[in-house]
Amino acid sequence: MRHVIEALAELYDPDSLDERGAVRLSRYQAGALNDLAEADLKWGGVEAPRRFADKLAGFKGIETVAPPAGLQAELRPYQAQGLSWLQFLREYDLGGILADDMGLGKTIQTLAHLLVEKEAGRADRPSLVVAPTSLMVNWRREAERFAPSLKVLVLHGPERKRHFPAIAEQDLVLTTYPLLPRDAEVLRAQAWHLLVLDEAQNIKNPRAKAAATARELNARHRLCLTGTPMENHLGELWSQFHFLMPGLLGDEKHFRRLFRNPIEKHADATRQRQLQKRVAPFMLRREKAEVVTELPDKTEIVSEVELEGAQRDLYETIRVAMHEKVRREIDKKGIQRSQIIILDALLKLRQVCCDPRLLKMDAAKKVKQSAKLDQLMTLLPEMLEEGRRVLLFSQFTSMLSLIETELGKRNIDYVKLTGQTRDRATPVDRFQNGEVPLFLISLKAGGSGLNLTAADTVIHYDPWWNPAVERQATDRAHRIGQKKAVFVYKFVTRGTVEEKITALQQKKQALADALFGDGKQAARLSEEDLRALFEPLA
Repeated sequence: MRHVIEALAELYDPDSLDERGAVRLSRYQAGALNDLAEADLKWGGVEAPRRFADKLAGFKGIETVAPPAGLQAELRPYQAQGLSWLQFLREYDLGGILADDMGLGKTIQTLAHLLVEKEAGRADRPSLVVAPTSLMVNWRREAERFAPSLKVLVLHGPERKRHFPAIAEQDLVLTTYPLLPRDAEVLRAQAWHLLVLDEAQNIKNPRAKAAATARELNARHRLCLTGTPMENHLGELWSQFHFLMPGLLGDEKHFRRLFRNPIEKHADATRQRQLQKRVAPFMLRREKAEVVTELPDKTEIVSEVELEGAQRDLYETIRVAMHEKVRREIDKKGIQRSQIIILDALLKLRQVCCDPRLLKMDAAKKVKQSAKLDQLMTLLPEMLEEGRRVLLFSQFTSMLSLIETELGKRNIDYVKLTGQTRDRATPVDRFQNGEVPLFLISLKAGGSGLNLTAADTVIHYDPWWNPAVERQATDRAHRIGQKKAVFVYKFVTRGTVEEKITALQQKKQALADALFGDGKQAARLSEEDLRALFEPLA
């Protein structure tokens, strides 16, 4: 990790900043570090740049930290390295993003970090983890399993307020993004040792209440956990660093001018390298293929579906009508200000592809066929007869309801998880324990935080724009602990908007790869891409 010290030394030595490319660095990093500390902007009390550079001068590398005695697990080599990196950040009062792939154990690395702090006597305050509601059960269970010596309090549900007086007595407090602004007064009043945002892409909008509240909390150290540090655009990455170390990437306006626009709109390789170098010391990212060689194979299969008859005619009718509506809106307002109309049009086309009954239109009610549902109900019973254990994802909860009806006709047992599911633990346990062979999951509710290694088959009923979101869902099964090969089926209607979405996914992936991976050029959605989405069926 020698690049860490080299990059840090450059970042914090004001004399190394060049006149043009790093003028904002000089203003927002080197020159403003004292101001940030004096203004208590929650950087973590970083020393003045010259003194900080002097401190780094004797740095020979990240020291190996022994796993804590209270950890009830053996860390894998890359997890032990992650623990040492987290301790390095703590020692130098830096924030960072642990951005390992889903399933590589970000939670256990964080728990090990917390245990080290407790056993060293530094954690004289509680630490706070903010996570999606869906992950509360997972965090509680993993803490009980791997770090039983930690006193853990879950702040969730209508009865949580009666636990507020006990917050200061805890080692670890767990809460959710929706509750963060609601309980802001209580959480702001508590001084925290470590503040962790799990699935940190949830603060991608810096003006959202949860993001604003997180920035206001008083914590010695800050950490983001996410397998997708950037889902759609670079502004999401800026928002996370604005929480971790305000000023590191400048303010939002200058970041957009210096990095986001040049990289996203013009594929500026120089700016891309500058940004990559700037964030590299504060982000640790490992992919499963690099560090977990014992994972079984994952095979992806695109299952093409042909629209026919009345469903095909309905698709074409809606495509023509919505394309004309979109064109008029773009002519009047421009493509950037027409997003709502565009997304609504694409939503209707996607719904036709899944099942016409999803559309709230009289014309759709007359169509009784769904090619994709027919294909699913042909393949799924065969898979289950073969002994497969299946996860079935859809973005539409109403589609899952239609699938439930078909399963009922065939007496196929299943469990289901959506945003409306109150008791998440029971369906997970029933599937993992082998009681049912099929798990229906909404992509939003179950795309992260679940360990479903009992599955060997994943079906994506409908594609989504962002490949990272689909990959997270697949990683519910293809993760540490999986012993069987995993087969991933993607249902795509041929020649439709779904096929175009699959192609556009590669552009989304290119933007992430450019920053975190092999330096591929980023691409943007153009008017030509938009025209392709509304092409007629062949």
